[in-house]
Amino acid sequence: MTDTQIFEPDGRAIPFVDEGDGPVKLVLIQERDLAADVLGVVSHYLAEEAGFHVLRIGHRAEAKREEVSLDDRVEDALAVIDHVGLGDTWVGGHGFGGTVARAFALAHADRVNGLALLAVEESDIPLAPVMPVLIIQGTKDIDAPFANGEQLQSTAPERASVKSIDGADHLFPMTHPIETAVVIEEYLDWD
Repeated sequence: MTDTQIFEPDGRAIPFVDEGDGPVKLVLIQERDLAADVLGVVSHYLAEEAGFHVLRIGHRAEAKREEVSLDDRVEDALAVIDHVGLGDTWVGGHGFGGTVARAFALAHADRVNGLALLAVEESDIPLAPVMPVLIIQGTKDIDAPFANGEQLQSTAPERASVKSIDGADHLFPMTHPIETAVVIEEYLDWD
């Protein structure tokens, strides 16, 4: 696996992992308060086996949750994306990382090809218009119940798809990484 790097724009220490160099670009923003490697196997599979370029972005390690706004996290993601040199890309995330991805797509729609949301948490942030949306939910997730994904999908049924990881809880990107990665690969590979 690729080592974690730290990008420090304006003194903010933002961890990220950049791997692969394929034509399909995907940014994954991790869930907060979980180990940085929760998305590691998924992103590594997508980079090595599917031939994607995957940029995995973490959250500022030194910052307390309440000190960093959602807008700040969106700007952190933009800073890392620009640092790596990605133009347009798919953007997604796990749990709260998916909420950041949704806010990112609203703020920077011109940079986003579509959304890949894993374990959608309840949020009043709408989906950005026009772009396709892949929603992946664990059927046994009590932190981000399957119904959250169905509810979000119902707001844009013509362009949002919900896929399930049967028997999986909130940590399905770690406990079912290949199954999760294959769902993403099959959905995004047409892009």
